[in-house]
Amino acid sequence: METNKSKPKIIIKILGRRLSNITINILSKPFKKRPKKLQIPENPTLQNPQIPSFLPSSPTMAHHKHHDDTPPFLFPKAQSTVLPDPTRFFAPNLLSSPLPTNSFFQNFTLKNGDQPEYIHPYLIKSNLSSLSLSYPNRYSTPNFIYQTFTADLTIASTSNPSEIHQISYFHDLSVTVDFPPSLRFHLVRGSPYVTFNTLSGPQDLSISTIHAILSFSSNDSCTKYTVSMNSGQTFLIYSSSPINLVKENLSLLTAKNFTGVVRIAVLPDPNYESILDQFSPCYPISGDASLNKPFCIEYNWVKKGWGDLLLLAHPLHVKLLSEDSCVSVLEDFKFRSIDGDLVGIVGDSWILKTDPISPTFHSVKGVNQTGYTEIISALSKEVEELKSTKITTNSSYFYGKAIARAARFALIGEEIGFTDIIPTVQQFLKDNITPWLDGTFNSNGFLYVKKWGGLVTKLGVTDSGADFGFGVFNDHHYHLGYFIYSIAVLSKIDPNWGRKYMPHAYALLADFLTLSKKSDAIYTRLRMFDLWKLHSWAGGLTEFGDGRNQESTSEAINAYYSASLLGLSYGDTHLVSIGSTLTSFEIRAAQMWWHVRKDDTLYEEEFTKQNRVMGVLWNNKRDSGLWFAPPEWRECRLGIQLLPLLPISEIVFEDLGFVKDLVEWTKPALQREGVGEGWKGFVYALEGVYDKDSALGKIRVLGGFDDGNSLANLLWWVYSRGSESEESVRCCWYRHYGR
Repeated sequence: METNKSKPKIIIKILGRRLSNITINILSKPFKKRPKKLQIPENPTLQNPQIPSFLPSSPTMAHHKHHDDTPPFLFPKAQSTVLPDPTRFFAPNLLSSPLPTNSFFQNFTLKNGDQPEYIHPYLIKSNLSSLSLSYPNRYSTPNFIYQTFTADLTIASTSNPSEIHQISYFHDLSVTVDFPPSLRFHLVRGSPYVTFNTLSGPQDLSISTIHAILSFSSNDSCTKYTVSMNSGQTFLIYSSSPINLVKENLSLLTAKNFTGVVRIAVLPDPNYESILDQFSPCYPISGDASLNKPFCIEYNWVKKGWGDLLLLAHPLHVKLLSEDSCVSVLEDFKFRSIDGDLVGIVGDSWILKTDPISPTFHSVKGVNQTGYTEIISALSKEVEELKSTKITTNSSYFYGKAIARAARFALIGEEIGFTDIIPTVQQFLKDNITPWLDGTFNSNGFLYVKKWGGLVTKLGVTDSGADFGFGVFNDHHYHLGYFIYSIAVLSKIDPNWGRKYMPHAYALLADFLTLSKKSDAIYTRLRMFDLWKLHSWAGGLTEFGDGRNQESTSEAINAYYSASLLGLSYGDTHLVSIGSTLTSFEIRAAQMWWHVRKDDTLYEEEFTKQNRVMGVLWNNKRDSGLWFAPPEWRECRLGIQLLPLLPISEIVFEDLGFVKDLVEWTKPALQREGVGEGWKGFVYALEGVYDKDSALGKIRVLGGFDDGNSLANLLWWVYSRGSESEESVRCCWYRHYGR
C-alpha cells in the first residue's frame, strides 16, 4: 500500500502559557513546588500514588485544625453477601485499598471481565488471554444512539498466553491492564493509540481480526505497518524496535521474539497519517486529574518515549480548555465518538475551567413579595401536617426525599421571614435524621464494607436490588445527596445538633466525595464523579454491556450542591469549594449531553428532532427511555432532570429558549391518561420560568405532588423567577472583580 505523505491542512490553536506553580491549594494540602510526576515501575505489583486526604485543612484556616490522632467516625462494619469478589481481577497489592465502584473500566472487574468498555475512541474488550479493540460504528434511531463492538483487532501473546487479565494500576484518566506474564496494556482515555509493551522477555505475538486483510505493508525499518481491511478500515501499527510481522492468512498477523512497545491506531482519514506518524514515539502510561483550584481541573499525564504527547478531547473539554494550558489544538484532526467529535490536543498537561457559581440556601434573585401570602398559607398547612406525619418508607432513597422536602420548608420560611414554622421543621428533621446516624432506625441504616471501601444499607447487605442497588454502590450520590441536604439545613438552624453529628455527616459525604488516593483511605476516590467525562455515573458494581450510566443529572447536581451547603453550615471553605466546583462541572455536562437543543449537531438529526432531553445516558449509548418509563412519558423525562427543585435549578435551566422548547415538547404528553400529578408539577415549574401566571394557575389545582416536592416549594419557585430581561446570575457579584 502506498502511504499518503501529503501534508494535511490542520488548524493549530496555541493556548497560552503553562499555569504557574500554585502555592496555596484550596482543595488539597499546600505544596511549594509542583509535585514530581510518578513513574510506574516495570513490574505488575504497583502502588497507587499518595496525595492529600479528603478535604484537609488550609494554613489560612487555623481555627479549623484537624486532629489527626482522632480517627474519623465509621458506620458499623458489615460483611456483604452480594458484593462481587475483587480478588480475581485486581492485583494483590491493590486489595488493601478502597477500590473504584463506578469507573470507566468497571466491566473489566465484574463477572468474567469480558464485557467491553468505551475508552475513547475505542471499545476495548478483554478475552482473559487477549485484548480486542474496536473503532465502533455509530447508529441512530429516533429513540437511541448506540455503538456496536466488533473485534477489529485482537492482540495476544502465543508464547506465554495469559489465563486472566489483571488490573495492576489505575488512575483518573487511565488503567493499566496486564496479561501476565507476557503483556501490559496502557489504556489511556482519549488516546488515539492503543499501547502495549512486553513484560518478561521476548514474546511471540498474534494480531488477528474478524475482517479480511486486503493489504499489508511496512516501512524499511519494520517499525511501522499499514493494514487495510475489507471493512474499509486502515490501522497503523508502530513499534519501538523492529518487529517482523508476517501475514499468516487473511485474518492473522504474527511476530516472533519481539521485545518492546507497540502502538496501534485507526486511520480515520488518510490526511491524518503524518500526524499519527509524528506523535507515535511518545506514549502515556498514566494520567491523573487534580482539583487544586476552585472551578478548575488540571490533567497531567506521565509519558515515555520522545517528542510531544497527542491525545483527544471531547466537546466539553474543548469548551472548557483554559488559555493557561500550554497545548496545541488540532482542530481538523478528529475521531468520531458517541459524545461528539474528539479533537486532537498536543500537550501533557491541560487545565479546564468551568463557570464559577456561588452555592446559596435561598433563591438567587429573591422571592417576589406579592407571593408571600400564598406561600405562607401553603407552608402553614404543609408544616402543620408534619406534626402528624410519619415517614413510613424504609427505602434510603425515598426516606431521603421525604426529609429533604421538609428541609425545604425551613429555608423557604427563612427566606420570606416566616420563621414561626422553623421549630416544627427542626424537630421533624431531628427525629427523622438522627436514627439513621446513630443506628437506632431498626428498619434500615448505613453500614460500612471494607472489601470495596464504602457504605451500604442494612437492606442492601443481603439484597442487591434493595434501595435501588445501594448495596452494590448504585445511586449513592442520589440517596446521600438528599441526606446531606437535610443535614446541612438542620445544622444551619440547629448548630448544636450539627456539631454533635458532624462526624456522621462527613462520613456520609466522604462515601462519594473523598479526594484521597492514599492506600489507607477509608473510601474510594470520588466514587461517582468521572474526572474525564466531567459528570457522574450511577451504575455501581453491575455489569452492563454499554458501560456505566446515569439517568438523573439533577439529583447528581444536588449531591455536590448539598455538599457545598454543608460546608456553609460548618464553615468549611474547602468543602464549599470542592462541592461548588463539581456542581458546576456536572451542570455543564448536563447541559451538553442531556439537554438536547433544536439546533444541536452533537446528535443525529432524527434523534435531535424527536428529543429535547435525554432519558438515560450510557457510556456507549444514548437512550430516550427511563429505567421506569418509556420514551413517550416525556413529563417523566423532564421531571427526572429537574428534581429536586432547588435554587441551583435556576442555573441548570438558565437557557430560557431551551426551557420554552422543552416545556412545549413535553406538554402533549400531559394529555395522556394516567399522568401523575407530581410529574405535572415539574413541567409547570419550568413553564413558570417564562409564564408565571399560567404556571401558577395550573399549580394551584394540582391534586398531588412528587414525594420530594410540595405546593410551597412550587410557589416559592415561581415567585422567585425574575423577569425575562434579567441577566441570569451564576455567582456572586465579586465575579465582576475576580476575573
